[in-house]
Amino acid sequence: MKIKMLCRWSALLGASLLLAGASASQDVPARRYAVLADSPGVSAAALREAIDPLFDAASGESVGETRALIVMRDGEVIAERYAEGFGPDSRFLSWSIAKTVTGLIAGIMVSDGRLALDDPAPVPAWRQAGDPRAAITLRMLLQMRSGLLNRELWTPARHSDPLDMLVGEGAADQAAFAAAKPLVDPDGRTFNYSSATSMILTGIMTDQLAGATRDPRARRDAMARFLAARFSGPLGLTGFSPEYDESGTLDGSVMMHMTARDYARIGEFIRHRGHLDGRQLIADRWFDFMLAPSPANAAYGGHIWLNRAGEQAALFPGQATQRLVAGVGNRGQYLLVSPGQGLTIVRLGVTREEDMDALRDALARLVRRFPD
Repeated sequence: MKIKMLCRWSALLGASLLLAGASASQDVPARRYAVLADSPGVSAAALREAIDPLFDAASGESVGETRALIVMRDGEVIAERYAEGFGPDSRFLSWSIAKTVTGLIAGIMVSDGRLALDDPAPVPAWRQAGDPRAAITLRMLLQMRSGLLNRELWTPARHSDPLDMLVGEGAADQAAFAAAKPLVDPDGRTFNYSSATSMILTGIMTDQLAGATRDPRARRDAMARFLAARFSGPLGLTGFSPEYDESGTLDGSVMMHMTARDYARIGEFIRHRGHLDGRQLIADRWFDFMLAPSPANAAYGGHIWLNRAGEQAALFPGQATQRLVAGVGNRGQYLLVSPGQGLTIVRLGVTREEDMDALRDALARLVRRFPD
């Protein structure tokens, strides 16, 4: 079973990487900026000085392979660069930036009144009399403090909940697999970052849209229609391509694909607190919750990372403004949003774990180029 699971995971990862480059624009050679412009207080030359080291190994400090980078300030793209073989039409795997998208989708449903933050999460498996998991709320799930036993390990040679869920025994119904875990912290005081938690959330949201049907196609179509009407359509996400599991549940943990410009549009949507073209698509009070520190971890909000010291801190507290927030994905995917600086920064690529500190330092230097 372990060998089979590893082979399936390798095939899944290979397909994802191929998809990332399959639609790459071939007329964007290495070292060329699609956009590089002055911005008040920051010259194009200063931007280049901060961005080039993210692409050029000759800088002396390895940050891995950056494939796309976009800097937006006050709604305008002031820098956009791609590695050779990639371009504006390339789709990039989200990894865990998908979790932040899941948080936004939850915000739409709470704003609509379909779900409530502090009601017991409507998971059928938790409704049995005497089940302590019945006390888990949507707020606890979004803040990664459900108390469920889930281990966020990605090493195939060891027991790995996300791999078991994505390509192992849980693949047929990922949300059900995740929800079946036992409760180990009934008070919700422990931060436990897990992809399984995000799948429980998307299972809840897919159920809300599809009703009682368990037909995978009907469930997938119900969510796809909702996303097109309420999220990807209004935001103009032309390359948005999420995946679904075998049960028809949206994969809101790691498996979404979109262009670098799509990620930037999502960042701008967060910067504007759900306001788009004169419409409030997500209630402003949702962002009061989403961008506030979890009681279990000051470095995490509601399915988004905060630039604060805390458990498993994924950003660079002390090196840039505390108001910075981000969707962060495995291998160095960053969607950075700094409202006080008017900034949205997208970095997509492949970085080894041992190079992550150098990558974070480089991104912090880029953020610090701009006044707060």
